[in-house]
Amino acid sequence: MKKEIDLKLEGKIDRLTNKTFKFDPRIKDGWFSAVYFLKTKKIAEEKLPNNYVTMQFFQKEHAVLCGTDEVIALLHTFADEPETLEIKSLRDGDKIEPYETVLTISGKYQQFGYLEGIIDGILARRTSVATNVYNVVKAAHSSGKKKPVIFMGDRDDHYTTQAGDGYAAFIGGSTAQATHAMNEWWGKEGMGTMPHALIQMFRGDVVAATRAYHEMFPEDDLAALVDYNNDVITDSLKVAREFGETLKSVRLDTSRTLVDRYFLRNHHLMGTFDPRGVNAELLFALRKALDDEGFHHVKIMVTGGLNEKRIREFEEKNVPVDIYGVGRSLLKLDIGFTGDLVLLNGEPEAKEGRRYRPNPRLEKVEYRPPED
Repeated sequence: MKKEIDLKLEGKIDRLTNKTFKFDPRIKDGWFSAVYFLKTKKIAEEKLPNNYVTMQFFQKEHAVLCGTDEVIALLHTFADEPETLEIKSLRDGDKIEPYETVLTISGKYQQFGYLEGIIDGILARRTSVATNVYNVVKAAHSSGKKKPVIFMGDRDDHYTTQAGDGYAAFIGGSTAQATHAMNEWWGKEGMGTMPHALIQMFRGDVVAATRAYHEMFPEDDLAALVDYNNDVITDSLKVAREFGETLKSVRLDTSRTLVDRYFLRNHHLMGTFDPRGVNAELLFALRKALDDEGFHHVKIMVTGGLNEKRIREFEEKNVPVDIYGVGRSLLKLDIGFTGDLVLLNGEPEAKEGRRYRPNPRLEKVEYRPPED
């Protein structure tokens, strides 16, 4: 599988296959298909065995398409006589318009029709995540600096979604992912620093926790989590003084219900902004404190409750954030796909309000046997 992914990233092969996706074999038995599709398959086999149909797929937003490789691999693995199907598709990462046709499948309904709902679901989830990540990355770059965005959605959904979501995040433009599983489909490894649990076991001593981390993982870029004691400037300066040039970044993950002790010591700053959580004023103060002691090299990473809107607001104010870590907001599923039969034996035939929408951007897909 790694060779396949390496080739994909180098542009030497067209599409990923089931070597990467590892589909549940029960798909072939209809286990994941709506029962009415299974019943229609039987009716078509008995009553209309020679009908030749075209199914097209679309959605209704400006989006970043993802899931096409997965859908094509699904068809090549589970459709009946998949080598006889005509499949045309856009590619993962393509920018798409509302109602634009992204995929067409032509053949006998009974060959592939029962997979319609699974195809819709694959495209919906992958495209939603890729689009969310793309929008967040665009916000993070809106000030002209290409700031890294780390995908940290492992705790916000079932663990079995990680590989596909991580790939979609990669398609959307994220810099790195939090778990190894999130990187599985595109051949990298997860990255991360330290959780609050590590600091807790050192009784809140951020310096001791950071020292232990560095001793165990000396090859990692050293990053300290500094909000455990709700005093990010004090703890950031402690670790910066201790580790100097070795410290590469500090991470803030302050709860939106807390006010950092910096503001409790500086009451005169209060009254003109919301002081809770990781806010712009706290970040400006942290940057100044680090710079005043010569720690210009220490980058600031922000995590916790971030979304496109908050990141864009930070960038518009030139808030000194160098890296964003984003989770839950990237998994919001706002994009749904629809599959429609639009041609019957080469002639237009569709439900009222739908019609065949040919798209010159579609590319014909060559059949690749699942065992390849």
